[in-house]
Amino acid sequence: MPPTPQLLDPKALMRIRSLEMRARVVVEGFWSGIHRSPYHGFSAEFSEYRQYTPGDDIRHIDWRVYGRSDRYYIKKFEDETNLRCQLLVDGTRSMMYGSDPKLTKHDYAATLAATFGYFLMQQGDAVGVTRFDDAIRDYLPPRNRPGHLRRLMISLEAPAEGRATDFGTPLERVAQIHDRRGMFVLISDLLAPLDTLEARLGFLRARGHEVIVFHILDPRELDFEFENAAQFTSLESGKQHFIDPNAARKGYCEKIKAHLEAASALCQRAGIDYFFSSTERPFHLALFEFLTARSQRTASPVRRKTNFQRSS
Repeated sequence: MPPTPQLLDPKALMRIRSLEMRARVVVEGFWSGIHRSPYHGFSAEFSEYRQYTPGDDIRHIDWRVYGRSDRYYIKKFEDETNLRCQLLVDGTRSMMYGSDPKLTKHDYAATLAATFGYFLMQQGDAVGVTRFDDAIRDYLPPRNRPGHLRRLMISLEAPAEGRATDFGTPLERVAQIHDRRGMFVLISDLLAPLDTLEARLGFLRARGHEVIVFHILDPRELDFEFENAAQFTSLESGKQHFIDPNAARKGYCEKIKAHLEAASALCQRAGIDYFFSSTERPFHLALFEFLTARSQRTASPVRRKTNFQRSS
């Protein structure tokens, strides 16, 4: 039985303790909805399939995909489809914030990364993960072999404990390690100066890598809809500030809007796909954006103009 829409809600998914199981529920829910959506069959265009044309060897038809989509697709050979994807996950303490303690930004980012990893490995692609703050805290290279998915999940389940975000050193090191072209997916709240991020992501693009950024924030970080004046504590520095939300809300919202626009603009300049999601947004929508970005890149040999989307 396919997952219900309620189960695909991020808060409901957090009731599933196993990260791998959460990722599986999202992916299976995504698959079950494809043939009922306007994007019927698009997912096969993404990875290791192409649509059947008369004259193709019917022995290469993937009948499992046919069963899901009612369309015939041919499985491509491995050398045509090999994708090496490195998931870059922010591990700073700011990611531990959640206006609902049952769903922090870290929970959302880990589940999103697990979903991408699960999906890609099911397709036969190689996936790795890098958790970072001001340095790389855990690194697994892209692999697709027995036991590797479980290692990915263990890494993603680790708590976010970094006291400072530094995009410079970790991303520079990652770029040095990966000499073969691949894809990098950065998942972060981007609560750090963006000039260093632009330089490092631009360096990855200059080396021929594809880059996708998922910008994650909690709904209260967007609207600052707190009711009473209170002491606010920085999760990274520990500094405390007494703030009256009613007096600070307008100025805060203007600054966070400017920050979001700056993040989107820097990605556009670098030719990077940028997607924004609040932690209330269903995971299968982010998965759809990821697959759309990937399929559009592989569909055209000419570098397309980035399509920016903001969703809440």
